[in-house]
Amino acid sequence: MKGWFEEEIISIRERAYLHLKNMILEGDYKAGDRLVERELAEKMKISRTPIREALFRLESQGFVKTVPRKGVVVSKISTEDVIEVFTILSSLEVLAAKLAAQKMDDQMKKEFDKWIEKIESVLNGEKTDISQLHVEISHVLYKAAKSPKLYEMLTDLMDYIRAFANTGHKLEGRMEESMKEHLDVLKAVRNQEVEMAEYLTKIHIENSKKAYVDAIKGNKQQVN
Repeated sequence: MKGWFEEEIISIRERAYLHLKNMILEGDYKAGDRLVERELAEKMKISRTPIREALFRLESQGFVKTVPRKGVVVSKISTEDVIEVFTILSSLEVLAAKLAAQKMDDQMKKEFDKWIEKIESVLNGEKTDISQLHVEISHVLYKAAKSPKLYEMLTDLMDYIRAFANTGHKLEGRMEESMKEHLDVLKAVRNQEVEMAEYLTKIHIENSKKAYVDAIKGNKQQVN
């Protein structure tokens, strides 16, 4: 009985954490929004303890911060945050592209062919959620590297990218440009062109970093 109870507590803690994190990543809670333990507990119909622990965890990851006389608020994305995350992402995603190209097999080639066809259809006008498609394509590439630890690190970094994408800092035309870059990367990886895959991935990450930095600095018109 005791073991079952402990598992339930852990489950509630994890659910509270994942729920709050997803609300931030999806933009339901925006930079500066207050996250009040009591209100969140009432809304989620759980005690305040798992909420408090979830907020501590989110603060350690930089998604929220404690502000004097205001409490816990959703963190504002800074230029430094963007540069740091994309600098790390660049090295790891280039490695993933390299490993995926080197480990490419016939089954994975068929999988890549499906995604290449999907991207081409979208670029030719097929309606879809492009933001979600970006996430799915990234996961396909990461899995193809066949490195569980690398996959875990990259998917954690993708959470920060999702947070950036939902801050309202979106640049006109960047989604389409990024999709074309993804297409070129997938083709190079699929064809096992290792050096080209590494090069194209690095260019893609640099272009994405510049787009977000420009948006945060307000150097270009923002669109929602």
